Amino acid sequence: MKKITSLFLSLIMIATIFCACGDKKDQTDLEYIKEKGTLVVGITDFAPMDYQDKDGKWIGFDADLAKAFGEYLGVDVEFSLITWSNKIMELDGRTIDCAWNGMTLSSDVLAAMECSNAYCKNAQVVIVPADKADQYQTAESCKDLKFAVEAGSAGRDVAKENGFKYIEVIDQATALQEVAAGTSDAAIVDWLMAGAMIGEGTGYANLTYTVELNDEEYGVGFRKGSNLAGELNKFLKQSYDDGTLMNIAQKYNIADHIIAQ
Repeated sequence: MKKITSLFLSLIMIATIFCACGDKKDQTDLEYIKEKGTLVVGITDFAPMDYQDKDGKWIGFDADLAKAFGEYLGVDVEFSLITWSNKIMELDGRTIDCAWNGMTLSSDVLAAMECSNAYCKNAQVVIVPADKADQYQTAESCKDLKFAVEAGSAGRDVAKENGFKYIEVIDQATALQEVAAGTSDAAIVDWLMAGAMIGEGTGYANLTYTVELNDEEYGVGFRKGSNLAGELNKFLKQSYDDGTLMNIAQKYNIADHIIAQ
């Protein structure tokens, strides 16, 4: 009798485990985030979108908007520095819940992720030393330059499309460092980053940007099939209508780049 009872209890435990696993598997991303109470946002160091203040706190347009989205969902927000070229692997492995870092809505990104609506306009621009800017005013004139680009970025894609010679570095900030140090002739970075990080009054006063190589739009990426993308779209519309989105944009001087929701 004891053996039968023991066997019966074991079967109940196994069935419970399988049911629990089935429940987890059937969870939507929104349910998953709310249950764990945290939205983990994958970023790189990229002013004016995501960067640290003097106390090490993450700020910027995307960082502040992500925090507001966390409040909307009723969860905490954590920022995780990632290698940008690994963003899809990080999402699929659930080490991050979204990639939110001035991410260009390229065809590859749209195919691999569930993406939000576009919320910000951008372009990829050529960065060169200011004293050489006159020589590089067209894409054709840049053909012989050696570029530094962020691995897995829109800048890398544009360099490839134009047939430029390039090396891949960990992030856009490192690409700027390459040009400032003279180890690369030029870099390709986001227009918004260029406006915040180079020129007079910045740490790269001797750099400038010349050619705009394309036009693009930013969005946020979630795991393929995630219902969080739709939830973020609702939040973006609400935030645009009540002025929150534009207030954050004005704080970081990018209001002219915002796309109406």
